[in-house]
Amino acid sequence: MDHNSNGGGSHQSGHTNNQRRRHNQSQKPDGPKREAILDLNKYTEKKIRVKFIGGRQIIGELKGFDQLMNLVLKNVEETLRDPEDDHVLTKEKRNYDLVVVRGPSLLTISPLDGSGEIENPFAQSTE
Repeated sequence: MDHNSNGGGSHQSGHTNNQRRRHNQSQKPDGPKREAILDLNKYTEKKIRVKFIGGRQIIGELKGFDQLMNLVLKNVEETLRDPEDDHVLTKEKRNYDLVVVRGPSLLTISPLDGSGEIENPFAQSTE
């Protein structure tokens, strides 16, 4: 009797080849480990300002982060934007106990202590 007539023999060897391919793809050559773009360890347990793509801004205590720049913040205060103009921040605030921020939505991260906003030195005078 021919073992390949019902397809059983070829199916088993195909399954074994697929397993080998998956096993080979999962093994990566040893090389230099990638470091995070920014080391946030020195800001852990300290207040930071986070600005988002789109204009939102929050201040909170950094509790944790990962290599993808996802952040966990505690005691967070969001500065609300003007409904007429998203680029204008108001004096209104919204508070959160805990916030998880996705790294791809970040624009800037800065320490709250020791940093401040300055006038744009490249802005054209309207006088």
